[in-house]
Amino acid sequence: MAALIAVAAGALMASPAGAATFVYVGNAESNEVYVLQLDRQNGDLTVVEKVPIPGIEKPGISTPMSVSPDRRFLYVGTRGEPKVAAGFAIDPSTGKLKFIASGPLADSLAYIATDRTGRFLLGASYPGHRVTVNPIGSPGKVLPPQQVLENYPNAHSIFADAANRFVLVPTLGNDRINQFAFDASTGKLTPTASPAAEARPKAGPRHFVYHPGGKLVYVIGELDGNVYVFDYNAASGDLTQKQVVSALPAGFQGKASAADLHITPDGKFLYGSERTTSTLAGFQVDPAKGTLTPIGSVPTEKQPRGFGIDPAGRYLLAVGQLSHGLSSYSIDPTSGKLMKLKEYPMGKNPNWVEILDLP
Repeated sequence: MAALIAVAAGALMASPAGAATFVYVGNAESNEVYVLQLDRQNGDLTVVEKVPIPGIEKPGISTPMSVSPDRRFLYVGTRGEPKVAAGFAIDPSTGKLKFIASGPLADSLAYIATDRTGRFLLGASYPGHRVTVNPIGSPGKVLPPQQVLENYPNAHSIFADAANRFVLVPTLGNDRINQFAFDASTGKLTPTASPAAEARPKAGPRHFVYHPGGKLVYVIGELDGNVYVFDYNAASGDLTQKQVVSALPAGFQGKASAADLHITPDGKFLYGSERTTSTLAGFQVDPAKGTLTPIGSVPTEKQPRGFGIDPAGRYLLAVGQLSHGLSSYSIDPTSGKLMKLKEYPMGKNPNWVEILDLP
């Protein structure tokens, strides 16, 4: 661990002059993105600017966001009227946003993500039961959808794997994690030979993450509050379930409503949010098998739909849809336990967090 800390410290000292960490928070009902700077030494946040999403007549229930692989553009999805993906250029020195253009989306998308080249915007529509692909034209400009796949019940998230060969899409409505081959040259999605892995009945698979090592996938069940651990075959895109562990706090009673899921960049710790209890659950990741050991749950902002972990894996930032605020935590590098640092007011209905290092 001392070696890891030394390496991290060296990386910080070697950062280019002016390098900084910026945070982007999507606020759905106030229709704006908060831009904040994260102090890498103590975790303090400072508001840089508050940027409205232009051309929106009616705000939606959430604002899914995705940063381009080169960290030059931020895409913000809107779920009210009109339904668009707004593209913003990210200033590499200040983190500030400059609106470029908005492109039409096929439906209300609960989740958006660029592919690994940044040439396509992938989407999952919860109310429309659709999986979508929009090409990205000139940088920052999302073009009309080129592919819309129907009958994916309550599709809730979407990501391409590290090799950009396969895409996974959990569908809450039929307890599946759908597997697609992805043609990176054309952006076309095609179901794989074994098109889906199964979660437990009524699990409601929602969000997922790939382990940084590329051989594991973790999925959180909204309706049962469990985290599902899968072995991932990067050659075929197939998933094989190996563990199920609860993300609910001890003594939980009621109806689970788990939401977001993120892993630290070193793959050591995994965290999930649960909205009924407004808690964050932590897990240690076995370095050999990828299985999970619970760390415990901590209270957080009310109805924590979204959170993020900084690129150094030192801080976790969680937002509450009903508290209209953000809580910051430090991550213990040995145990993974969260220690609350501060609270910050956000816009109305903050629900999405993106964190990146610039330049």
